[in-house]
Amino acid sequence: MNLGLMFDAMVVLPSGVGLTLTLTVLSLTAGFLLSVPLAFIRAFGRPGLSLAVLSYTYVIRGTPMLVQLFLLYYGLAQIEAVRASIFWVILRDPFWCALLTFSLNSAAHTTEILCRGLQSVPRGVTEAATSLGLKRFQIARLVTFPIAFRISLPAYGNEVVGMIKGSSLASTVTLLEITGMARQMVSTTFAPYEIFIVAGAIYLSLTSIAVKAIQLLERRLSTDGNRVHRHKARWRPPLPDPEITTPPA
Repeated sequence: MNLGLMFDAMVVLPSGVGLTLTLTVLSLTAGFLLSVPLAFIRAFGRPGLSLAVLSYTYVIRGTPMLVQLFLLYYGLAQIEAVRASIFWVILRDPFWCALLTFSLNSAAHTTEILCRGLQSVPRGVTEAATSLGLKRFQIARLVTFPIAFRISLPAYGNEVVGMIKGSSLASTVTLLEITGMARQMVSTTFAPYEIFIVAGAIYLSLTSIAVKAIQLLERRLSTDGNRVHRHKARWRPPLPDPEITTPPA
């Protein structure tokens, strides 16, 4: 094992971390924003609309993300109408093709995750909110979604970790993120072993940080209410002892 080469890789490969994080954060953000309305449609929408969302998530989740990226980047370039459209300015750029692919893939997975969370919210909670006079949108925003998000957070953490690792596929369309930088170094040094060990260590560090962040968020959401309750109880004056009286003889 060439330790000097590994040291060189530790200097060079971190330059691709910025692009990796950019793709990951933007795709997770776009995917989450798209998945929230889709999850409500999937869980509570009309059968036709729910089936349409299910078809989308079934196709995206059932096919490899690499195939989707190749179809978007290489496949659409073969269509003359696409090259003549205004969308070609974006679709010919590998960054935007990768970002679009990752966002659609993340949206499909997150939709099913949130859908299971929404369906797990107890019916009595929404009925209680309805009895208080809240409208459907208020119930969804203030009651149903916060509970569903807390339930879905562990599964969504797996999606975050998967997207960090899946961003390595961007190297197949010439983007120089961590894996792209590693492949570029391998092409000049012909030493894949040492270089990809360093690349794997960088990915492991990023995923470890993401896991810790999700765990902290889970702990915060699960104990926040208890902390507030304990804080109020600490400053609440004690109840007076009831006086025991005996009836006169």
